Amino acid sequence: MKKNGKKLMAILFATTLVVLGAGCTSSATKEESKNVSIGIVQYVDHVALDAAREGFISALADNGYTDGDNITIDVQNAQGDQSNLSTISDRFVSNKVDLVLAIATPAAQAIAGKTTEIPILGTAITDYVAARLVKSNEAPGGNVTGTTDMNPISEQIDLLVKLVPTAKTVGVLYTSSEDNSVIQAKIAKEAIEKLGMKYVEVTVTNSNDVQQATQSIVSQCDAIYIPTDNVFASAMPQVENITTQSKTPVICGESGMVESGGLATLGINYSDLGYQTGLMAVKIIKGEAKPATMPIESATKFDYAINGSVAQEIGLTIPADLQQYIITTK
Repeated sequence: MKKNGKKLMAILFATTLVVLGAGCTSSATKEESKNVSIGIVQYVDHVALDAAREGFISALADNGYTDGDNITIDVQNAQGDQSNLSTISDRFVSNKVDLVLAIATPAAQAIAGKTTEIPILGTAITDYVAARLVKSNEAPGGNVTGTTDMNPISEQIDLLVKLVPTAKTVGVLYTSSEDNSVIQAKIAKEAIEKLGMKYVEVTVTNSNDVQQATQSIVSQCDAIYIPTDNVFASAMPQVENITTQSKTPVICGESGMVESGGLATLGINYSDLGYQTGLMAVKIIKGEAKPATMPIESATKFDYAINGSVAQEIGLTIPADLQQYIITTK
């Protein structure tokens, strides 16, 4: 009886180990296949930022990560309000999302101020170092990395000269509280003065200032340059109403602003930039890389865009070699 009892105990013990082992395997499998949660915080609505967001989501889908299937995407828009950015950031941290996409500099600064643990990818951000989001573009060193929308500003000023060869004074409009705009305005000033033209600027603090600022600057210049500025991107129809009346050409930082009322640009394709950011997200999700060691990536190509309706309204003839880039918006 003792031998049979011992044999029975041994069998029961072995069976228990198998069951426990199976339980551990099941748990590990569940962990490996867990639903990945991604929070997207967008600073404000406008064509460029919307395109970046959709490009990001497309890159995830093309790599097997579909919202509602194996990932959950929570899209939040702050509508240009800093307090909304803070609330959204708190929500993502509280929900312990696995990754955050921050669209535009203020959005990235808000979420980066709330967590040093959750991986953060930024897009539509001009200078990560100046915005105090990373230690360097080559080695971010923390939980933030992403793609930059730094424009070919010198080439954009060259485009302005090609379209308005008689211009002697160039006015620059931008938001003084946006770090990315301040940086671009400085580069534009250097490019404008290098070509022997006079530089003047008028700044705004929010969208309420746009109309007055635009009315002020059209009397001071022959052409206007507006960088990739969130406030002005949302207010381009207001700018168009004033500049078409004054017959003032407006060169913009990106194509969405041209579609909304600017004259022309040589700028970033924000859908492509968002897609590029999405590919970075895939690497993080798969555990192949961490933000700290992922360099900030730049756009790989730039596109011309010329608003044919605006050109007609201000009486400007587009050079023959640029006419293939004319878009009709009205």
